[in-house]
Amino acid sequence: MNGGFFMTIYGTIKAAISVKQAAEHYGLKVNRNGMACCPFHNDRHPSLKLNEDYFFCFGCGAKGDVIDLVARLFNMSSYEAAQKLASDFGLDPKPPTAAAMAKPKRPYIRQFREDEMLCFRVLTDYLHLLEDWKVRYAPKTPEEALDDRFVEACQMHCYIEYMADVLTVGDLEERVALVDKLMQDGKIAFCKSTSHERKRRWRTMAKNRKTPDMNLPVWFDGQNINEALFCEEFLHERRIIFANGAFLRPMVE
Repeated sequence: MNGGFFMTIYGTIKAAISVKQAAEHYGLKVNRNGMACCPFHNDRHPSLKLNEDYFFCFGCGAKGDVIDLVARLFNMSSYEAAQKLASDFGLDPKPPTAAAMAKPKRPYIRQFREDEMLCFRVLTDYLHLLEDWKVRYAPKTPEEALDDRFVEACQMHCYIEYMADVLTVGDLEERVALVDKLMQDGKIAFCKSTSHERKRRWRTMAKNRKTPDMNLPVWFDGQNINEALFCEEFLHERRIIFANGAFLRPMVE
C-alpha cells in the first residue's frame, strides 16, 4: 500500500472510530468518566483517559490516537493496526468528507492541566466571595429580609468548598471527572463571571467613595491594604515583647 492510500484509510478510520469505541471493542472496560486501567503497565486504578480522538495514561505516559492504541494493544505496526481496524469495523478506505475530518487537538494531559488550574482558581475565587457574602450580608435581626447574596452563600458554600477539596486532594479519576463536568456544564463560566462582576463593582465603589466608610478598618480603603496601619493596629490590640531571642505575648494579669 502506498503512502497516499495509507493516509486515506488513516483519515477514514480516525473520522469513523473514536478511541473509546476501539478500546471497548477490544476488551478495555471504560467507566462513565472515560477512564480505564491502562493495559500498557501494571495499573491497579484507572489512569488511562480516553476521549474521542486521543488517549493518554497519567501513569506511564502512553498516548496517541486510535491507530496508536490498537498498534500497542496488539504489538503491530501502524499500517497493520489500520488494516485491523478497517476490517473489524467494516470500513472502506474512502476519504471522509471535510466535515467529518476531526481537527487535531493538543495532547490531553496539557489541556487537562490547564483546565484543572482554571477550575481551581475560579472555584477558590468564588469560595472567597461566598465567605464574604455570608458575613457581610447576614441579617441583623430576625425580621430582616434575607439578601439574595446571603442565601446564595448559604446554599453554595459547602458545594463549592467540596469541589475545591476534590481538586486539591482527590485522586486522579475524581479530578478528571470533575474537571470534565465543570468545563461542560457551564459552572466554571458562571462562577468566573460572578467573581469578576463583584470585583468590578467593588473597585468602582471604592474609587467613587467620597467619605470614609466607618464600617471598614482604618487600614483598608475598600481596595488596598495599608500595611503600616495594619501592623500598628495589630500591635496595639495584641502586645508583643522580645525576650530571650523570641517574640512573646505578655501574660494577662
